[in-house]
Amino acid sequence: MPHPGLPYLALDTQSGAVEAAAVTSLIHRWNEGCPMRNLTAVFCLAVALLMGSVGTSWSGDYQKGWTAYQRGDYATAIREWTPLAKQGDAVTQFSLGLAYVAGDDVKKGYKAAVRWWKLAAKQGLSMAQYRLALAYVQGLGVPKDDVLAYAWLNIAAGNGDEVASVTRDSLAKQMTSDDVAKAQQLARECVRKSYKGC
Repeated sequence: MPHPGLPYLALDTQSGAVEAAAVTSLIHRWNEGCPMRNLTAVFCLAVALLMGSVGTSWSGDYQKGWTAYQRGDYATAIREWTPLAKQGDAVTQFSLGLAYVAGDDVKKGYKAAVRWWKLAAKQGLSMAQYRLALAYVQGLGVPKDDVLAYAWLNIAAGNGDEVASVTRDSLAKQMTSDDVAKAQQLARECVRKSYKGC
């Protein structure tokens, strides 16, 4: 089973999804028990596949940010990605969140990361929905809230995120049946309202 802290890669293109699933499976077997290597490897895979699937819509600023991120220069990655994220690019918003938590001030970084993950999650990006849920589970950048965590995991699972499904089911075992019902209703309302007010 993949580490529950990993973002799951969900792509629309069939060939990309198959390739992503195969490579992700290999990464998990190779890096079993090392979540930071797993996170980095899956993030690299996600960005590479997404960049290949969107073609020319990516600007040079994203590439500059990606290069900086790979070097560990998170300040430059943040500077390059922020304008694109402000324009509403969900993948860049997700990536920006990861850059914030990889920086020196992780506690402060999670507050900024959650802001960007919420924006990307509300656009339907399952990786961001999953990371946002984990922030609620762990109380990182937001108050700990299992109901909101479950709701976002349920939404991500509904968008095809298998890891979110497993994580949601695991979280449900620690919640009351009333809280699970409340979270399921919240998730339904969120989706019905196209994530407005979530």
